[in-house]
Amino acid sequence: MSRSFPSALPHRLRASMLAVALTLGGAHAAPADPASPAVAQHHAIDAGPLGPALARFAAAAGIALSFDAARTEGLTSPGLHGRYDVEAGLAQLLAGSGLTAQRTAPGIYTLLLRQDVAPVSPAPATGTTLATIAVVGDWLADGSPAHVFEHPGARDVARRADFAEEGATTVREVLNRMPGVVAPENNGTGSHDLALNFGIRGLNPRLASRSTVLIDGIPLPFAPYGQPQLSFAPVSLGNLDAVDVVRGGGSVRYGPQNVGGIVNFVTRAIPKDVGAQIGVQSEISPAGHGGSPKTSANLLLGGTDERGLGAALLYSGVRGSDWREHSDTTIDDVMLKGAFQIDPAHSVTAMFQHYEGHAEMPGGLNRADYDADPFQSTRPDDSFWGRRTLASVGYAYRPDSTREFTAGGFFTTTLRSGYLDQGKNLTLSPREYWVRGAQARYAQVFGLGDTRHEIGIGYRFISETSHEQRLWSPAASGVLPDGGSPIDRDTRGHTMAHALYLDDRIDVGRWTITPGIRYELISSRQDNTLKNRRDSGDYNVPLPALNVVYRMSEAWNLYGNTEGSFGTVQYSQMGKAVASGSVKPEKARTWELGTRYDNGTVQAELGAFLINFDNQYESNQVTDSVTARGETRHQGIEAAGRYHLIGLDERLRGLNAFFNYAFVDARIREAGANQGNYVPFSPRHKGLLGMDYRIAAWQFALDGQAQSGMYADNANTREENARGNTGWIPGYMVWGLNGSYDFGPTLANLTLRFGVKNVFDRRYFTRSFDDNNRGKYVGEPRTFYLNASAAF
Repeated sequence: MSRSFPSALPHRLRASMLAVALTLGGAHAAPADPASPAVAQHHAIDAGPLGPALARFAAAAGIALSFDAARTEGLTSPGLHGRYDVEAGLAQLLAGSGLTAQRTAPGIYTLLLRQDVAPVSPAPATGTTLATIAVVGDWLADGSPAHVFEHPGARDVARRADFAEEGATTVREVLNRMPGVVAPENNGTGSHDLALNFGIRGLNPRLASRSTVLIDGIPLPFAPYGQPQLSFAPVSLGNLDAVDVVRGGGSVRYGPQNVGGIVNFVTRAIPKDVGAQIGVQSEISPAGHGGSPKTSANLLLGGTDERGLGAALLYSGVRGSDWREHSDTTIDDVMLKGAFQIDPAHSVTAMFQHYEGHAEMPGGLNRADYDADPFQSTRPDDSFWGRRTLASVGYAYRPDSTREFTAGGFFTTTLRSGYLDQGKNLTLSPREYWVRGAQARYAQVFGLGDTRHEIGIGYRFISETSHEQRLWSPAASGVLPDGGSPIDRDTRGHTMAHALYLDDRIDVGRWTITPGIRYELISSRQDNTLKNRRDSGDYNVPLPALNVVYRMSEAWNLYGNTEGSFGTVQYSQMGKAVASGSVKPEKARTWELGTRYDNGTVQAELGAFLINFDNQYESNQVTDSVTARGETRHQGIEAAGRYHLIGLDERLRGLNAFFNYAFVDARIREAGANQGNYVPFSPRHKGLLGMDYRIAAWQFALDGQAQSGMYADNANTREENARGNTGWIPGYMVWGLNGSYDFGPTLANLTLRFGVKNVFDRRYFTRSFDDNNRGKYVGEPRTFYLNASAAF
């Protein structure tokens, strides 16, 4: 459960926010007297960007702190741990920044450059509660520890520093370390690094189709309504600042299909100072048959001038093989970002991305082939390639601390294709998608008696168009199909979707209560040009939600929520399961109750959840049909914690222990032969345990990841079949070890890191059950990696 701040995130768009006051100050345990700066409180604020650190301090101290956030951009704070009064705490947070806080009235402070300080006459107290009127606006915001701690549901954020310490090169590795998330090695027709498999709280991880997945708030799937899956996932870890996973408490603002939570990939921010950052990692698995080391590289070049005009060029690339034969991968991901602070109230941003990749797919193995050599590939023709271009623009208007309006538009065009051996035939499946979208949000804060209200209203429009084909040639011919080959699938889809939400965040005393409702209006159709048939459906549904937070103290809160989720019928499901118009959309209702604690030494979270899922469907590629799994119930508990052992003894400074754990009981409730069975690919137990140690420029970490066994099919078949796609999947535990040394600014901030994944070379596997690449997939063997990064 990371609590470190990111170096910079999209929250920098608030660079001209003139009055950053505490949105929750009145809801925290109030200090004895905010007008008495000598009253001391305990604080637990980690080192990180200065702006969020000041905001969290102001919230805890119950003061109003006014400043131009542009002055804090790019500045860091040493953090604050222990008991401090207001002025001592501010002085510690501002140490080395060249800034100081001046008290202008009881409970009111202004941030100034040291040379700007001048004597002022204290203004008379007016009774205005400035500490409780600043707008929150974007619920995801920058994913800072303060935002995560106050979120009314389960949420975890992994940051760029965590990626490096874990030796991760893919988003899948980062997600797999989070409680309640199962992200197996990519398998099936997504057995390559251009795809992404993950499931949350017992949902099938195949292509992550049950979660709302975003990149900087923009839908990541190539068809977010008609085909919300990630067989092609155009996101590179090297271009990210953070991976934000909201497992509950966000359905009003984000959707539609969020029964599996909301995952937001936050791209690297434009730096304040002009410079360059570069990183390279190479890894190899001696026991595997990859053929060549896998190397990942990333680059950030950019900065911001004194007029508020900023730009950055980002690049992330991959070359090399994984641990299996026929797994060579090439990825190039280029981004260009721009931002301009027009004046203190107006700002604009823009982003352009081009992602392109090609990957060989090793495919699933039958039982005999796996036993003979789990690292071989028996599918030499299978491969995948794709490209996506994204363009987006955004505008923000923040005239003061009580109002915020944001609007933006985006356009994506995607091609994904590949060769696949389907036994009798070899196929080529080009699929093109075009998505246009616009979204806007307005938030207004006002006081009403002893309560603070923030009314938020938002709207999103998305238009999707798709063209999907499949061409074929006889497998016996040994000739791969091309554009002139026979066609057995030719469909065109279109979806028009509107989403409107309204919520009211109410702060009263120690409570924050947020009722809200989201309304989805969707019209979708698919035309089968070969059969001259149209399948269509219109789906309108309200999704009410209620989120609650209660603060026992500054360091301890309780949260609870209930929310709905809705998923339209997908293009791949239309016309396959039942007659057009009679397929019901997927719906789910989620309940959550949990608590968080963070006193600077101990950080812990414990929560329970219940998901009732209706009308669940699964596409079966083998039979080219849709299976109606129907009702399922997912329930369980999640826990996470970190302990700084300095709390035991000063000599243990820098040594920390951490863990997370999830118990998930996911069952099929639909009447029939499978009623009461476990949902496939859902381990009941999954966890992480480890320690890290920092001393001077050195850092070391050791951790183990474990998960229990699971089934591969709805029937919960225990015995393995000859094909290898059915049967029990045993549990396993793997350990990782790494160390690093930071040479500091005297050597371009060079950091070298060496590590080993799966230290004891534990052999484990997963399966793909119902797609055309089904079979057994061996997990990552012992892998050595070397990472180097520098900043200029």
